[in-house]
Amino acid sequence: MSTETAPAATPAYSFKHPFAARHAVNVKLTGPGSEKETRHHEISLAGSGITYLAGDALGVMPVNCPELVEEVITALFAKGDEPVTGRDGQPKSLRDALRTDYAITFADRKFIEAGAQRGVAELKAMMAPEKADELRKYLQGKNELRDYVDILNEFRQLSFTPEEFVKLLGKLKPRLYSIASSLKAHPGEVHLLVVNVIYAIRGRPRKGVCSTFLADRWPEEVTAGVWVQNQQKHFSLPADGTTSAIMVGPGTGVAPFRAFMEERQALGAQGRNWLFFGEQRRGSDFFYEHEFTRWEREGFMRLDTAFSRDQAHKIYVQHRLLERAKDIWTWLDEGAEFFVCGDKERMAEDVHQALLKIVETEGGKTPEQALEYVEAMRKVKRYKRDVY
Repeated sequence: MSTETAPAATPAYSFKHPFAARHAVNVKLTGPGSEKETRHHEISLAGSGITYLAGDALGVMPVNCPELVEEVITALFAKGDEPVTGRDGQPKSLRDALRTDYAITFADRKFIEAGAQRGVAELKAMMAPEKADELRKYLQGKNELRDYVDILNEFRQLSFTPEEFVKLLGKLKPRLYSIASSLKAHPGEVHLLVVNVIYAIRGRPRKGVCSTFLADRWPEEVTAGVWVQNQQKHFSLPADGTTSAIMVGPGTGVAPFRAFMEERQALGAQGRNWLFFGEQRRGSDFFYEHEFTRWEREGFMRLDTAFSRDQAHKIYVQHRLLERAKDIWTWLDEGAEFFVCGDKERMAEDVHQALLKIVETEGGKTPEQALEYVEAMRKVKRYKRDVY
């Protein structure tokens, strides 16, 4: 009779039930002269049973910056040890609630409304319907946005008890990042590529909640909650390993394409691979240069780069696409899939317009036919985007 026991069922981790992971590696990739700080993170999944596929995203539960927490406490004229209701409905100190439970990096309309109800004339005026654009600019405008500290310091007569204040706050939300690794290449690990968001407004430093948590506030000996979000329905590798892939990933948008390349190499996929990567300067911002150039030398990947600040006129990935229009059309005509990852506001639209132009000019189509062709690619999932 066998004495072996059946293996335990793989635990299902999620936003509501994250895995307590450890931060194994935290390395700055950007070099001297870079205008950014971009980091490579390796997170251990040891003991979790978590699996993921290239194209998936990792959810991370951050904690707020302790300096900002103390600024909020000071602006409230509080001590920090006052009991308040946490997001789970249980009591905890104001300091702990602000650190782990509530979003405090930006103020919202609800807070302005509460101030108006307390008789602050300037805030009441902002609530007028005709002031909607002005209010939006006040709260969210570039180089103008306000957080709770700004508003409380600007209107010193505005007063809330700690409990009243936390009831006005939204919950601290997790952040999702494109996974930059293949589980086949890195068993028990998940890698991320994250730019550290730090800037100043009116002399006060502002920090991205999760990017600075990863960079500065998650030491190796401390655990943080993570889980995998499956994105295979809209951003997966070609199902057929012989299908070619054209990948456009400037900046940290290159993360999933590192995962794609590792996965295809591990699978022995025979399809051709072509990566378009862009950043500011080759000397300081070429993430994963060693890996990408090695794959290029080995003939495993075709590589085109666009370093916008390395010449007098700025060059971006969409310009490189247009320069390679003939070959791109040949690949597309032969069935290649086209992937885009990164900035939704500008880059993704610029790349989309370049793709339409390539299909029109090289495919001998009218603008309307080019649009139909690209839409058909999207419908059959040959054109996939992960933009944010």
